[in-house]
This record gives sequence, structure tokens and C-alpha cells, in this order.
Amino acid sequence: MSKLKTKSDLVKTTTKNLKVKDITISVLGSHSALDVCRGAKDLGFKTLVVAQKGRDKTYAKYFKSRDNLGCVDEVIELEKFADILNEDIQQELLKRNAIFVPHRSFEVYINDYNAIENKFKAPIFGNRFLLKVEERGVKLNQYDLLDKANIRYPKQFNPVPDGTGPKEIDRLCIVKVLEKMRGYERAFFLVDSYAGYQHESQRLIDEGKITREALDKAVIEEFVVGVQVNFNFFYSPLNKRLELIGTDTRRQTNLDGILRLTGNFQQKVMEDNRVQIKYEEAGHIAVTVLESLLEDAFLIGERFVEAAKQLVSPGVIGPFGLQTVITAGPPKKEIIVFDVSPRMPGSPGIFATPYSGYLYGQNISMGKRVAMEIKEAVRKGKLEEILT
Repeated sequence: MSKLKTKSDLVKTTTKNLKVKDITISVLGSHSALDVCRGAKDLGFKTLVVAQKGRDKTYAKYFKSRDNLGCVDEVIELEKFADILNEDIQQELLKRNAIFVPHRSFEVYINDYNAIENKFKAPIFGNRFLLKVEERGVKLNQYDLLDKANIRYPKQFNPVPDGTGPKEIDRLCIVKVLEKMRGYERAFFLVDSYAGYQHESQRLIDEGKITREALDKAVIEEFVVGVQVNFNFFYSPLNKRLELIGTDTRRQTNLDGILRLTGNFQQKVMEDNRVQIKYEEAGHIAVTVLESLLEDAFLIGERFVEAAKQLVSPGVIGPFGLQTVITAGPPKKEIIVFDVSPRMPGSPGIFATPYSGYLYGQNISMGKRVAMEIKEAVRKGKLEEILT
């Protein structure tokens, strides 16, 4: 497949043979696949999960469609997730009239945005060219979008010791660096000075947890103290409407465990390095916010949509998340964005928050909202507006 440089070329290629009366909604078997499949089934679509061997039972057994139960109609099993790029698998997706819904695991396990943009042949729901902005080490990245949108984010420090590097650390910062053993997971540590940065980073290198090369590409950002809330939005190109589907916060492995200890034991655990804090996600909790914050949240979402439209054509299509910290006043609480997720969120629990219900009269999941948009596009003959 030759490199496709414009949306129009790509849409023509991915949709010209799509039989709209026989669409299958497809997704990689991880992250939020069940959310996608349940929503698709509710709207009458067939579902297909592309799973990795050893991780297939969730889809092929426990949530398989049968006897009016389950939501996964079919599973394609691969030796490894990245094999989804193989020509025979691509042809299987095309043969099934698959519309593919990307999520974070799809990006991580493929680990090749050029391949996602130019070699993945199945039509993607959303803007495949926007996915890579999630990576901070590329240009154009999420900070470029946030700058364009005039959205505040934590102060950044260059990981390389130069005039703007870690020598300039003058406040509490969090360092995010890829692990040595699991290159897709990030190690995190807190520092409040250059001396602290040197000490902690060298200790992690000596323990074999990170590498110097990874450290030189790390993200060092101000640790903003406040309440963490993820705002999970959906932008509909068909209706030119921004919707807040739900809000959540994260549960993170041993960090949550440490926070449940009394202060004296927290100090003991941290002082002798018995436990290295992990900010690794284990789950999410539905959370609500004050109504007085909603207008500010929507304003930030609208600015993000407009900036994406200008920088990464055709802009936002469907779900995106803004991970934020809500800080205390005075003069008033402020929403600061510390991470951007330009695709399906990983928290099906946002269904439990009331915001989609305020709009639609009943709570809907993000997976169902995706399927609703696809169904409307089919009905109106406008699939090219939501697929790339």
C-alpha cells in the first residue's frame, strides 16, 4: 500500500469497498475492547476482537456472544498483537467490512505510528493521524496542541542537563521515564532539586530499572498538587457537538496501597526503599465534579478540538480524554491538563457518572457513543466524515 498523505486519499482507499449493511466493529483485545464491543452490539453491529495468544479467553470464552449473553461475536487470535499489521490479518479485517476502533494498547503494541497511519488498511473510526500526539517525544505532540489551544499544563524541564534541564529544577517535579524491562511502561519518581534528581535517577539505573538512554528522553514536569480528574469527551463531526460522556480518576498499584498506610509506616517504607512507588494503572473510579467546574471543562475541550482541527486535519473525531488536576483557589479552582488521550479512554466506569444521562436521558458508555456515531453516519451516508 503506497503512503497516503491526505485524508481524502485514505478515506477513498479504506471505505470504497465497505458494505455499509454488513459492518463489523473491530478492536484489539485489550484496554477498552469490551466497552467497544458492548456498545456495538447494543446498536446492532457485529463485533470482532483481535487478541493475542494467552490473552484471548476474556473475549473468546468469558464474554463471547451466546444465548443472548456476551458481546464478542468473533475472535482472531495472533501470536503477538503487532501481527495485526500482517497482510493476511489486514485482508481478514477488510473481508469482514471491519471498522476498527483504536485505543492506547493498539498504539503501544504496534509501536509504529507510521505503520498505523500508512499501512493499516482497515478504516479507523477517528483520526489516525492524531494518535501520535500522545507521545511527548515526537513533533507534533500534545504540548504543541495544548499551546495552540491556550490550555495550561505543568511546567516542563528538559531531561538533558543544559540551561533548561534538570539543573533548573526549583519545585516538586515528577519524572516519567520508560522502564528497562517493560519498554511500554513508565517508571515514575519525585524530586525537588537537581541533587535529588541525580540521586534518584542513578539509583534506578544502578538497580537496572531504567537506562541512561531512556532517562535522556524522560518527561520532567512540575508536580501539581490537586484532585486528579479525567474528562472524557466525545466530539461529533456529524453534529459539530462536543459532549462530556463521563469523568473518572485512576487507581494505581502500590501507590494506592502506600496511601492506605498510616503516616509512620509510609515514612518507614519510603526511607529504606523497601517499595518503589509505581503509578501503574490497575483500574479507574467513577468520579463527579462540581457543576461550577463544567463550563471551564467544556471550554478547555472546545479549545482542544479547535486546535486539533488546525494542526492535525481533519481534527478530533469521536472520543478523547483530558487528564487534569483541579487545584485549589484563591482566586478560584483551576483545571490544569497534564496528559492527553486522543482516542478511546480506558475507563468503562465513566458510564456510572451522570453527564451523558443529562444529555441523552440515559447514561451511555463511550463504546455505545462510538457505535451511535457510526450508525448515524451510515444512515446519513457520511461515513467518510468519521473514518480515516
